[in-house]
Amino acid sequence: MLKKLVCLLLVVLMIVPVFAGCRGAENVADTVEDAVEEAAQDVVEEVEDADATEDAEEATDAADGDWIIGIVTGTVSQGEEEFQAGQKMLNRHGAGRIITVTYPDRFNDEIETTIAQVVSLADQGAQAIVFCQAVPGTIASIQRVREQFPDVLFVVGTIMEPPRDIAEAADVVLQLDDIGVGSVLMDQAYALGAEVFIHYSFPRHLGVEMIAARRALLMENAERLGIEFIDVMAPDPTGDAGPAGAQQFILEDVPRQVEAHGVNTAFFSTNCVMQEPLIRSVMELGAIYPQPCCPSPYHAFPAALNISIPTGYEGDVQFMLDQISTQVAAADMSGRISNWAVPVNMLIIEAGVAYAIEYLEGRTNGRVDHDAVLAALDTVATEYGTSVSVSNFADDRGTVDNLFLLLGAFYNF
Repeated sequence: MLKKLVCLLLVVLMIVPVFAGCRGAENVADTVEDAVEEAAQDVVEEVEDADATEDAEEATDAADGDWIIGIVTGTVSQGEEEFQAGQKMLNRHGAGRIITVTYPDRFNDEIETTIAQVVSLADQGAQAIVFCQAVPGTIASIQRVREQFPDVLFVVGTIMEPPRDIAEAADVVLQLDDIGVGSVLMDQAYALGAEVFIHYSFPRHLGVEMIAARRALLMENAERLGIEFIDVMAPDPTGDAGPAGAQQFILEDVPRQVEAHGVNTAFFSTNCVMQEPLIRSVMELGAIYPQPCCPSPYHAFPAALNISIPTGYEGDVQFMLDQISTQVAAADMSGRISNWAVPVNMLIIEAGVAYAIEYLEGRTNGRVDHDAVLAALDTVATEYGTSVSVSNFADDRGTVDNLFLLLGAFYNF
């Protein structure tokens, strides 16, 4: 606006000779003064109007938030829950605010592709990136982005790299509390009527620190509650028997266990491949199934109970809960099957986006605001009609303040 004022004054000065030649020198000063005053008044009015418009626009930006968030998920075949959660966030906030990409199905073999996808989000203007599942290559992706965009906020979940390493790279880490499950799962089995608890696993899984720690807690709590704990070694799906062999073992062993110990036997497996035959067998025999290894109503239940998802109901958790409840009731199994009411990966994506918005709109105390993380998780859990308990990861080296462990409330069918 100042430039415009100067330009107008210059124009006025340029026409002074014309006025001098036509009307005489005595009138030039008055003419110039009038012209300058009129031009200045016009500019002042335009500046005031422009300032008012700019203030209104800034107020709107502050209210709406001027941000872009990138979301990284698996494909539908690799991780439909988090993919649908990403689409839900896209639909809720709009394509101008949310950008989604997927990592490759063979993520272990295509780490560079994963990195390229994450970098592409920052190249498109993402100021925060929510990454779930945080597959191998997540740390390298964060490092690569921050070489060019050091201020990008990273919220990652369902981690597949060492906890302390990924917590050092990312800002906020959200993770299923696998060990904490050992403290609550046995109580849930007891509430469903369990007298015996069958724990299916294999040496490869039992060599994983968190799985081993969870098993130890399950055994401890079984003893406390007077439940008989039984370890059963199943075939490793990655071994010679393959997934089909592991599933066949479950189909054959569950009837043996029920015959030996009765219907008040609860079953749990550490492996995803085993969940579908396990649910089917438990339903057919009237036993107890307190939770799949990955708590979610989408994990094995649709296939095990022959539930189809109509177009328009993808990612509709309440629809799935209702369908499972109907099937369970039809089998006269109500009160014997339970799960979480919200898929853990959907919770992580949606809470991650909610936290990122709070950060980008300046409502958090720095990049890691403990209270704001809890509030985001609580808000999303409440939307699903459930609750979530949160703690911080800790080991013999101490507590990791930005790595949050999640335990959802049980939903009884």
